[in-house]
Amino acid sequence: QVQLVESGGGLVQPGGSRKLSCTASGGTFSIYAMGWFRQAPGKGREFVTSISRDSGRTLYADSVKGRFAISRDNAKNTMFLQMNNLKPEDTAAYYCAAGLGYAFTDSGRWRYWGQGTQVTVSS
Repeated sequence: QVQLVESGGGLVQPGGSRKLSCTASGGTFSIYAMGWFRQAPGKGREFVTSISRDSGRTLYADSVKGRFAISRDNAKNTMFLQMNNLKPEDTAAYYCAAGLGYAFTDSGRWRYWGQGTQVTVSS
């Protein structure tokens, strides 16, 4: 089974930047689409962004478009999320996911999940 591990979360000031990483093991990373979801207290898991297996296509939620950027390095079995101009409403646990298609915004369509990393945006 594919194992995913996120890292890079922490406390960030509003307007600041943060870069998250997700490293995969136990499978062939390059065959999977990858994505990022987030979950704030009391809310469901929300789609953030996703990327196709060859990096040819990406998808962003309207709430992060222009501020966040997803990328992947298949040689290193790693996916990244660059977050810029962070806002308090970005505060959430961020999860990486692996699946069969990048265009699924429903969390139920993704097969494998990491444990999450907390991002808190606050003064």
